[in-house]
Amino acid sequence: MGEEGSEGTVHLLCLAASSGVPLFCRSSRGGAPARQQLPFSVIGSLNGVHMFGQNLEVQLTSSRTEDTTVVLLVGLEELTNIRNVERLKKELRATYRLIDSFLGDSELIGDLTQCVDCVVPPEGSLLQEALSGFAEAAGTAFISLVVSGRVVAATESWWRLGMPEAVLLPWLVGSLPPQAARDYPVYLPHGSPKVPHRLLTLTLLPDLELCLLCGPRPPLSQLDAQLLERWWQPLLEPLRGCLPLGPRALPTGFPLHTDILGLLLLHLELKRCLFTVEPSRDKEPSPEHRRRLLRSFYTLVTATHFPPEPGQPEEKAEEAVHRAQVARACYLVLGTEEPGTGWRLVALQLGPRRLLLLLSAQSPTYGLRGLATHTLHALTPLL
Repeated sequence: MGEEGSEGTVHLLCLAASSGVPLFCRSSRGGAPARQQLPFSVIGSLNGVHMFGQNLEVQLTSSRTEDTTVVLLVGLEELTNIRNVERLKKELRATYRLIDSFLGDSELIGDLTQCVDCVVPPEGSLLQEALSGFAEAAGTAFISLVVSGRVVAATESWWRLGMPEAVLLPWLVGSLPPQAARDYPVYLPHGSPKVPHRLLTLTLLPDLELCLLCGPRPPLSQLDAQLLERWWQPLLEPLRGCLPLGPRALPTGFPLHTDILGLLLLHLELKRCLFTVEPSRDKEPSPEHRRRLLRSFYTLVTATHFPPEPGQPEEKAEEAVHRAQVARACYLVLGTEEPGTGWRLVALQLGPRRLLLLLSAQSPTYGLRGLATHTLHALTPLL
């Protein structure tokens, strides 16, 4: 796969490793699909690099190995053992909406954090109880409730899904056009890369879908209206309360300091996160700008300030000493440090939780750590 940016445009090109034949090319400009695709001359040049290396017994497998991911809708066998290029190119079209959502300006952040985007429903215990009962009645242990690509509630088996499928499955559902019900074949990059599972989705309310991951059974027809009505009709109001949670993530009325313009809370052991730029929408910057600021800040602090995430392989002795010296909090001021100018970004890690905040210009730098600590303690019961 190859990626390049020019004048705000991002291109993603996938070539067959064995022949260098282009399989697909997707482009995005300013967060939206771009009309101007990657020029044929560039595609030809990349193909030429492949052929040149092949003549020298050098195999070009990927130009971005760290970011290469097997797509959920195509199996590993089909991608690594291509028998018919034209057939594969046709099958890959099913992945375009998912790929475009990664290249675009998504409201989700799981692609960067590798944590599942979640929301906190106002009556989570009721929804969780209904989800468990419905799972038993439907005959599958892997069920989740998803709003706009974010997980509202899920069964224990669903939460035990490995990465990257735990992130990709709700993201896939959020990228698809509205539909009352779906029966989708999906491959699990970690759990089942060669044999497809079935992803069944049932729309309970607009943007709120019930997702089931299963084998040959149950058939979609078995999940009839009576079964849905039995488990979900009594919870119509709690379900409606989930609809605004897509972009907001937190329940209505949850107390946040007025200086907070956006937040990202990660539970590094559970691999779940809460992400919102909805607080104080009447203030600058725009939601799109806020998302970009928080994404960039997350990349910065993860790469330079905080230790490896829990569960990483054991470190050498000198690395352990270095970890003991790594800061647990840091901040960044955009603009001058004078109150009323620029924006403030602060990050704090306590145990398995990491909190990143985007704050307004009125927030004084000397109070950033205290504000972040207070906010993290308030959010801890939620995640």
